[in-house]
Amino acid sequence: MNDTMTIPELDFDPYAPEQLTDPYPMHHAVREAGPVVRLKPYPTLVACARHEQVHAVLNDHENFISGAGVGLTNFNLEPPFRPKSLILEADPPQHTQMRTILSRILSPKAVTQIRATFAAEAEALVDRCLAQGTIDGIHDLAQPYPLKVFPDAVGVEADGREHLLVYGDMVFNSMGPRNELLAKSAARMGPVTEWIMAHCARSHLRPGGFGDQIYQAADAGEITHEQAPMLVRSFLSAGVDTTINGLGNALFALAHHPAEYAKLHADPTLARPAFEEALRWESTAQTFYRTAGRDTQIAGVPVAENTKVLCFLGGANRDPRKWPDPERYDIGRRPTGHVALGSGIHGCVGQAVARLEGEVVLTALARRVKAIEVAGPHTRRLNNTLRALDTLPLRLIPA
Repeated sequence: MNDTMTIPELDFDPYAPEQLTDPYPMHHAVREAGPVVRLKPYPTLVACARHEQVHAVLNDHENFISGAGVGLTNFNLEPPFRPKSLILEADPPQHTQMRTILSRILSPKAVTQIRATFAAEAEALVDRCLAQGTIDGIHDLAQPYPLKVFPDAVGVEADGREHLLVYGDMVFNSMGPRNELLAKSAARMGPVTEWIMAHCARSHLRPGGFGDQIYQAADAGEITHEQAPMLVRSFLSAGVDTTINGLGNALFALAHHPAEYAKLHADPTLARPAFEEALRWESTAQTFYRTAGRDTQIAGVPVAENTKVLCFLGGANRDPRKWPDPERYDIGRRPTGHVALGSGIHGCVGQAVARLEGEVVLTALARRVKAIEVAGPHTRRLNNTLRALDTLPLRLIPA
């Protein structure tokens, strides 16, 4: 199938430091070039940055599979560096079986049960930050909060949780090319793999927590006892880093849009929409892949079997075809349909917990903090997949 003549080719490397630092001009160029493009540094893949096509690919799991990996590497052609995720890198029927269990554990009822604890932790942490006055929004607020509440809910012991940050960084770097970012994060893994595997074991999990409930599903014969620790691993690899960056990006958005923060302070019930709009405006996961499971097409453009499809989630979420004035952070917007948490059967299984964390932290801020001011230049933590901040100096003005 010779489709190279019909698809525009652009000379962008999405993993170059300058693109990871500021991807939005590239997203604009990819969107404007056409519904499907090729990228010169990666000639075997096709890419989409328009909302319509990204959404369509993510919602067509029959033509665009996840079992060949959701990163650049095609697991049909080369082996993964670690056993495949039973949920993220799986297709039906296996995916359906695993997702059913996780969806039950992370059900709306379960999220309601943890809400009071999560809210109390958020209020206590915001009070500590207010006492400091000037904080690093990442290291004092966005990072410690998910690192406390989510592993608590999973049932992971407190000692050594900093390993989750190193592990998450490496997992999301591994979805890109074998570049310097991946090499550096892999070099930091040392004792981390052993800690992760140990803490996915039942003996290390608090009875009744989310992790233990996975083992209860194994006891009931819904999955094997060999699969249980791998499902716990999925919680630990996906449930911390993404929320840290979601919260960090929300703080960044509110600090740089004081009029929007003033609206939130005046009406704390806007916390959920403010977090949702931050997810759209500054997508935590910028890129995800699917693989053509058969000869198929996107927007009438033929895509051959086994072709990797790069979905620019961050590009789709700022597509002017979908959102009026998409570059503007606007907490009055209802950004329904954004793809920051994926879409379709592989949409983030823990998104209700992530949204709860965002909502209770922003509610606590809105009630206690009159204004959030930028207190110095921020720095970015570059990652092949994630839009992440390393430092975010902020000044909190008490209400």
